[in-house]
This record gives sequence, C-alpha cells and structure tokens, in this order.
Amino acid sequence: MLKFTSSLFYRLLYSFLLVGLCACSSEQKTNTEAQVFRYNEHKNIGSLDPAFSKDLADIWASNQLFNGLVEMDNQLHVQPAIAKSWTISEDAQTYTFQLRKDVFFHKHELFGKDSTRTVVASDFEYSFKRLLDSKIASPGSWVLNKVDHFSAVNDSVFQIQLKQPFPAFLGLLTMKYCSVVPQEIVAHYGNDFRSHPIGTGPFKFKRWEENLKLVFRKNNAYFETDSTGQNLPYLEAVAITFLPDKQSEFLQFAQGNIDFVSGLDSSYKDEILTADGQLRAQYAERVRMIRGPYLNTEYLGFFMPSEIKTIQSKSLRKAINVGFDRAKMMTYLRNGIGIPANGGFIPKGLPGYDEHIGYTYQPELAKQLVAEYKRETGIQNPEITLTTTSNYLSFCEFIQRELQKTGLLVHVDVIPPSSLKDAKSNGQVDFFRASWIADYPDAENYLSLYYSKNFAPNGPNYTHFKSAEFDTLYEAAYLETEAKKREALYTKMDALIMESAPIVPLFYDEVVRFTQKNVHGLGINPTNLLSLKTVKKEAH
Repeated sequence: MLKFTSSLFYRLLYSFLLVGLCACSSEQKTNTEAQVFRYNEHKNIGSLDPAFSKDLADIWASNQLFNGLVEMDNQLHVQPAIAKSWTISEDAQTYTFQLRKDVFFHKHELFGKDSTRTVVASDFEYSFKRLLDSKIASPGSWVLNKVDHFSAVNDSVFQIQLKQPFPAFLGLLTMKYCSVVPQEIVAHYGNDFRSHPIGTGPFKFKRWEENLKLVFRKNNAYFETDSTGQNLPYLEAVAITFLPDKQSEFLQFAQGNIDFVSGLDSSYKDEILTADGQLRAQYAERVRMIRGPYLNTEYLGFFMPSEIKTIQSKSLRKAINVGFDRAKMMTYLRNGIGIPANGGFIPKGLPGYDEHIGYTYQPELAKQLVAEYKRETGIQNPEITLTTTSNYLSFCEFIQRELQKTGLLVHVDVIPPSSLKDAKSNGQVDFFRASWIADYPDAENYLSLYYSKNFAPNGPNYTHFKSAEFDTLYEAAYLETEAKKREALYTKMDALIMESAPIVPLFYDEVVRFTQKNVHGLGINPTNLLSLKTVKKEAH
C-alpha cells in the first residue's frame, strides 16, 4: 500500500504539471506551425524590390509584400487593389484611379511616431518615376513605354495619360513592377531597399539570410477582407528555404517539411505521377494536385532570313509541323502535363486562341512534303540542325526520331542556355527551341513576336518573320477597343503565322502544383502567380 506523504504529494503534483506544460507547449508549437506556410525556392531570390521583380522567384516573394493600383484574379480579370475604382476616357487614353484611404505602409521607425502612414497618390507618382529612372535601371521600365505622362491630382486621385489607346494597359498595371513604394524608406536604404522592403502587402518583411531562409510575418493592418468580412491574411507567417535543386525540394515535400512544390521536374515526375498524369497511390491520400492552363507556349523557331534551303522551304517547315505526334510526346515526356499545341502560337486560355488553325500529326503528308522538296531541289538527303539546351534534349530527340521516318535528317546541337539566348537574339541559329511566357495576359504579347518592327535584338521577333498583312492587322488591333473585334483580329493574325510556318508550336504548358492535404485556399492561375493571402492551414 502506497503511503501518502506531503513530499509524495508535491512530487506527483510537479509531475502532473510538467506533463501538462509539455502537452500545452507541444500543442502551441503544432498550432504555430500550422499557421506558417513553407516553400522552397530552388532558383534563389535576387531582390525584394518590386522594381526588379523580373524572375518568377522574385515575383512570388514581392507579391506577398507589395500592392499596385490593380491586381489580376485567377480568371485573368483585373480587380481593384489600392485603387478602389477607375474610369477610362472616351478616347481610351486617360485612366483616372480613385484610391482607397485605408491602405497603410508596413511599420517602420522612419515614418515617425505612428510608425506608418497612409498611401496617397503622390506615392504612385514617385514609384512610377522611379521605375523610369535610368539610374535605377529597372528591367520593368518598359511597362510604362505606352504612357505619355502621369500625375497625382490630389491625395486620392491618380491619373495616367497614354500616348495612344492600348486595351491591355490595365493588365500591364497588374505586374509587380507597378507596386507602390514609400519614398522616404527607399531614400534611406538606397540599393539596400532590395533587402529591407517596406510595402503594403498581406505580409511584411521579417528576416532574410540569403541562400538560407527568408521569413515574412502577417501584416495585421492589411486592408483586404474575405467575403465574410474577416481580415486577410489567415496565415501568421511565410518561410522560404533555398535548397538548390528540385530533387531535394521534392524530398522535403514528401517528408512533410514544406507545404507546396510547383512544376513537374524530370527528377521526380515518375515518382509522383502515373504516365497519364494521375497521382500515384502512395501520394493520393496526403497530397493534393492542382493543374490548369499556363500562359506559356513552347515552340521551335526558324530564322526566316536564313540562307539554308531547308529553312527557306515552306513545304519542309510544314512537314516538320505535321511530322511528329504532339500528344504522344506529352504522354511519354511530360506524364500528360501540358496541352499538345495543335492550335496557333496563342496559348489555350487566352482570348484569340483557336484550336483549328494549327497542325495535327499527319505522317503520310509529312513524307509527301519531304518527297516534293527532294524532287524540286534535287537534294536527296535533306538535313537541318536543331539547337537546344540540355533541359529540352529529350523533346528534340523525340522529334528527331519521328522526322527521320519522313526522310528528313535532324541534327541536335546542345548548348548552354545563355549561349542559346544570345544566339537567338543575334540571328546566329537557324532552327532553335524557345518558349514564350506572357509578360501580361493579353494575346498581343504573343503576337508581338511576329511584328516586323520588333526584330531581335531590339525586340522579341527572334524568327524575323515579316508580313505586311500581319503588321496592318497588328496595328489595327492596337487601336481596337471592342474586345470581341480585337479577339477576332488576334485569331486572324495567329492563322497568318501558322500558314507561313516560321515556328513549330510544341505544347501549351500547364501550371501544376502539389500541396499537402492540410493546405486550403491555394488557387491556381494562368500566370502562375503565387498568392498566399487567402491560404489556410490545418494542424496535422
């Protein structure tokens, strides 16, 4: 029988309290972890200054910290942000924005006794002037090329005057380059603003150990609410790590140490997905896959002024377009992720896309076109060299094998990405792999690659395609303010491109995201923008 003494009583009481405290501590830790969204950025982050948000890694981070006048929703519709409303003049050249009065910069001692201040129209005037400042050398200065002037009419009204109508202008303003920044903070930090960002976004900067970890904390003064009136964001923090390769990133995800991975890398695609793009059984219970159209067209391009006869021949260019099975390529090389590009250059998901204007797999027609080329030129063994990077070697080798069956010999030349970029810009490759990711969600952005005034290196026309009819339609679309008429012009231009065949569209990419099952509210959008303000996490 246990003899109950006062000392035993206190020892037992201490034990119970210790167990209780440990349980509470464990519960608190679990609850805290459930409010932190963790992801890895294998490409690293170069700057947290929105004026330098060029790469997707920088854009994702800046999107948590900064806001602009307007923002893009997941359906590519322009929505209010710091501007609560706007009007456009009848000539479609003057945009007048009414600003909210409840938007505050993140707290900083330089703001004085209140440690913050309200955003006013002059802040946008400063931010836009900074974007255009040649001393800053922002890669986003081109966004304002179509702007004649801008000014703060008063504290709550900001006005922009365009040089000529441009229907996609609001889409341009959704880019992170156009975020508002506080002049006094930028002046204080100078170039170090990149690592001391102060914005208005749902999260505020906390700590950055470059190449190791980046932490944002919840902005309790954020101006947006959800449909029930609850303040956003829901999360307490965002933690970003910098493991340098996708395989290590996926391993961390599989172990539950990060909440999300984006994209389908060859190092793990067969581990997580079946050949037809479904989650494998071992992941289906604990992982959620989200996928949707991505405004990215992967293609092969011909340098049209080339003196090589195989490049000059439209018949041979068309033979290449119909000579391989895009659907089969996507199944074997991408586990079904991506849409075979049987339409034009405009990707699926954008107004102007037409699935009927491109090329489908027709092996007999391909053989016939190659045979005609041989008869017309007397060249019995036509050859062509395709230049690519190692990341896309498998695609190019697939096309090489398929085209060999038509009688066309394709040599594949692999060079570093930087070398291919320079060679494309300077017209030093005759047949090359390329891709185009939308800078802003309008088909004009894609069609600008075929406007004759945009020849590389002074523009994005890498093929040096030239057509007077195309140029006329392109210029007409610039001035067309009615959406349906502009869409019809876009489709007609795309059809002209496909008829001339200066390119071989391969596939329209898809955004694919994998999240842990306890993550909710992480949407998906065709620009692959990461927005965390509406994300929630449950404790495991």
